[in-house]
Amino acid sequence: MSILVKGGLVVTQNWKREVLKGDVLVEGDRITAVGHAKARPDEVVDATGCVVMPGLINCHTHVAMALMRSVVDDVKLERFLERTFAIDAKRTPEDVGIGAMLGCLEMARSGTTTFADIYYAQDAIAKSVEQVGLRAYLGWVVLDEQLTTQKGKPIKNCENFIKSHADRPLIRPVVAPQGVYVCSDETLLEAKELAEREKALCHYHISETRYEVYEFQRKKGRRPVEHLAEIGFLGKGQLGAHGVWLTINEVRALAKAGVGVAHCPTSNMKLASGGVAPLPEMFAEGVPVSLGTDGCSSNNGLDMFLEMKFASLLHKAHRWDSEVLPAQKCLDMATIDAARCLGAEKDLGSIEPGKKADLVVLDCRLPAMVPMRPDNVVANLVYAGPSQAVRDTIVNGKVVLRNRKIATVDEADVLAKADAAAHALLQRAK
Repeated sequence: MSILVKGGLVVTQNWKREVLKGDVLVEGDRITAVGHAKARPDEVVDATGCVVMPGLINCHTHVAMALMRSVVDDVKLERFLERTFAIDAKRTPEDVGIGAMLGCLEMARSGTTTFADIYYAQDAIAKSVEQVGLRAYLGWVVLDEQLTTQKGKPIKNCENFIKSHADRPLIRPVVAPQGVYVCSDETLLEAKELAEREKALCHYHISETRYEVYEFQRKKGRRPVEHLAEIGFLGKGQLGAHGVWLTINEVRALAKAGVGVAHCPTSNMKLASGGVAPLPEMFAEGVPVSLGTDGCSSNNGLDMFLEMKFASLLHKAHRWDSEVLPAQKCLDMATIDAARCLGAEKDLGSIEPGKKADLVVLDCRLPAMVPMRPDNVVANLVYAGPSQAVRDTIVNGKVVLRNRKIATVDEADVLAKADAAAHALLQRAK
């Protein structure tokens, strides 16, 4: 199958960050030409008046929690956690599957083609991901056995998921130790060993709230990142989510170990967990930084265009510096830097020959996207909130969204089932 995306303004995100007027040729699951393509493709996508860009990469979420959108809002963190955990405990595998499909549809419609996830029942999530047609790094959550509601040992469940989902084109199994607050040193090191043995990403929460950090420090005598460095846990092929409450020495420890960070500004602001992740210091020390939405219970949405905008504005306001976190860096964090955090920069994150065909076409003949020129296109993508302009989404060389219509599943049926499942879940959780 070949697709020619013709005549668009192509935001390549290549090493030169070139913006080109031209074509993108897709053959199979790869991009084979950028600029001017002479071909007789099976399908032509007319991108006249459109921007063509790499698919956005959401580096931290809990996609199945789309079913729990807006279940508890505008309350203190303790109440939020209490209510969220109470509802989550009542979920069935069917809830997880339909929630994941709902979240995937939202991402496909808002320009996200790849996401990294932490949750249980990832086998149900994987099925939904494949049906919709997105690309996902799915982390089966690992924690101490006495603290889990999972049947069996979480680390073994994770290993079984990895083995049963190897070699699937859209699914990359991930080892996901939940965090230091529910993982003993033994569990953490088991998780690291499993990830290294299976050549899988290791994705976990780290230093998200002040309480988490101070309580851990009270018990262990060290801050979380300091402790992880001390026990030999930190290493390449790891992605820590949040990283809000970090000292400069902890930032340097992450940099030295080659650990990436998924910054989740909207979730952190909405939960008022305090603090702002030290991104300028991370950049200066060489820590790879990406963006994530977190789950729909804390963010309420999965829109990576909004995440880019909020990230930039948060840090500008916090540092009293309008030059901090410019639009181009935000776009990098949602594309090529995100691919780097996943260890996938050779395949994802930019529009270049040889890379995976994960593309998004935005119709810029909308009021909010005019004027659109090569010199302002990146700022428009980051600051104008253009998710409503997403017209086509292509993942792995296959069309998922065509002319604003989902091409892979019956969207109306999914929405009806998700709404009914959410209602039933809240009734069980009363």
